[in-house]
Amino acid sequence: MFKTRLISGIVLVAAAAILIPAGGGLLLAAISIIALIGMYELYRVYKIEHSALAYIGYLAALLYATDLYVRWIPQTMVFVLSCLIALLGVYVFVYPKYHASQMMAAFFGIFYVAVMLSYIYQTRMMEKGAYIVWLIFLCSWGCDTCAYCVGVRFGRHKMSPVLSPKKSVEGAIGGLAGTFLLTLLYGYLCSAQMEMTNIQIWILASISVIGGMISMIGDLAASAIKRNYEVKDYGTLIPGHGGILDRFDSVIFTAPVIYYLAVYLL
Repeated sequence: MFKTRLISGIVLVAAAAILIPAGGGLLLAAISIIALIGMYELYRVYKIEHSALAYIGYLAALLYATDLYVRWIPQTMVFVLSCLIALLGVYVFVYPKYHASQMMAAFFGIFYVAVMLSYIYQTRMMEKGAYIVWLIFLCSWGCDTCAYCVGVRFGRHKMSPVLSPKKSVEGAIGGLAGTFLLTLLYGYLCSAQMEMTNIQIWILASISVIGGMISMIGDLAASAIKRNYEVKDYGTLIPGHGGILDRFDSVIFTAPVIYYLAVYLL
């Protein structure tokens, strides 16, 4: 199992190493495909993956992605309200085919998966984004790896015994410390390219700690949905990891946080 997870992880890192430096339309297209698969996995939990509600969600995700590229939607709130009205329209005109929870899940999926994941692209396209975007993965996958290593060796106190019994307080602390140190190292190695002072690098490392804490919430939030609906994994697309949402659950939360912290603090 560990070997399978390791190989899958290497493949994911290799794909990121190709797509993220490329940026632009290629990265946006890749993120859009990932988002659509993630939405499908989420909608399958609610048994609406092939429904009219889901198709509105998929279309909304694609329209949002195209707006990021060409900017044609006049206001974000227009997009939000249009999605809600369209979903409510389907809900009422075919009533009682869908439950209210399914309609709300369709609306939730657009923003939880597609919009939040899009911040990988938005971070990449900002100034110095070619370097800052890697914080998203340091704060999610890096934190997760460090937390796992420390938790296995030193974990004694359960962080969330009901929701995720294997996670420990010691692991969480180790994950955050590891993220901080990894970001410091990354910052000093790339300081010339990013044109950052020592103070800014320490700010970057502090941002990564906040991102690491948020990534844990993202991980537990995805687990909570699975527990509510008695689902072990969201999918089987990534061997050893599960589905897109099983691997990108922390990234989903970390991406917008890193984007806005970078905008306001750097």
